[in-house]
Amino acid sequence: MVKKIVRDPLFLQQKSELATEADTEVIVDLMDTLKANLDRCVGMAANMIGVKKQIIVVAAGPFIFPMVNPVITAKSGRYETMESCLSLDGERPCTRYREIEVDYFDQNFKPKHGKYTGFTAQIIQHEIQHFSGELI
Repeated sequence: MVKKIVRDPLFLQQKSELATEADTEVIVDLMDTLKANLDRCVGMAANMIGVKKQIIVVAAGPFIFPMVNPVITAKSGRYETMESCLSLDGERPCTRYREIEVDYFDQNFKPKHGKYTGFTAQIIQHEIQHFSGELI
């Protein structure tokens, strides 16, 4: 189900909890909401639809994939950039890494490990940052 985008900074600054298999509906809602906003958004964290769980979805080319409880395990190629967020107005400076490795669970809660570069790596870093409540 497509959900409304949360724009309340006080809610967005709260920390997210680990997701469980009871949160599978959140994954579906998050994917539906990202698909409905692809014209202006390339990634989304669960808190953006009002759920404080560690779930993100990422649009990489024609593919949209979820990551449950993702943890960045390696990073290299630090750089500075400007980013925007569907939940916030304007752009803000931030630090990102060109290459990352991530441990996570897929939508079926199967463990995965992925290596990501470039813009896909940047999207994943941005969305994972939502878990800490730190706004760009």
